[in-house]
Amino acid sequence: MPHQRPRAGFLYPGHSAEDDYPAMERALGGVRLPVVHTLMREDAHRVDALLDIGGAGVLAEGARALRGLGVQAAVWACTSGSFVFGWDGAAAQVEGVREAAGVPASSTSFAFVNAARHLGVRRVAVAATYPADVAELFGAFLGHAGIEVVALSARGIVTAAEVGTLGRAEVLDFVAANDHPGAEAVLVPDTALHTVSWLGELEARVGKPVLTANQVSVWEGLRLAAGVDAPSPRAGFGRLFATPATPTAAAAAAPGPLPARPT
Repeated sequence: MPHQRPRAGFLYPGHSAEDDYPAMERALGGVRLPVVHTLMREDAHRVDALLDIGGAGVLAEGARALRGLGVQAAVWACTSGSFVFGWDGAAAQVEGVREAAGVPASSTSFAFVNAARHLGVRRVAVAATYPADVAELFGAFLGHAGIEVVALSARGIVTAAEVGTLGRAEVLDFVAANDHPGAEAVLVPDTALHTVSWLGELEARVGKPVLTANQVSVWEGLRLAAGVDAPSPRAGFGRLFATPATPTAAAAAAPGPLPARPT
């Protein structure tokens, strides 16, 4: 890692679980994780609203603000507001953020793919807070990357504000209830959901890696900011942060900010 403290910036829509980022910053130490809030005209896990939340103009404005903060990487910290555009649309979205911020960029949806590849995970269960039609789009995005979704649940919550009110016990129970014996990991999308303070408990509960939206977003941002395949291993933030890069994982990850499209 460079001597300078890695500074990864995050574009976050509205207000719900953005306090996960300063919590990670304090716990990790030696990093900076500034958050810029982007415009959310309507808080709804509905396709038309999500396309607006992740619109090019909205993200470019936020990315320019991150540029002014001197970040070394930028992440669009919204799973549904990225995968809803489809693989190619999400890639174009990230390219717009990169151009406006002037640094390597990614999004939470691509972060999930890169995190799964880093861990060598190919079969997953998805515990989604979204309505079913939105959750299915995430499953399709993962499938495009060659990740098999063996079980997909949808809690049916429409607003990020409601998701942000779910507490520790509810999150632990929700993830455990939607694991699957054929899954190598459980993926928990939605950056509106608080998870980073309970990563160890979540993995202990299900006995396998748990990848959550804010966790993978921070991992991805630090990976890009440092220009490495993975941040230095750290305990306390799930197996994702504890697992060092290996030749296999490095080969599976993209050489740049986005995962290579499967052939």
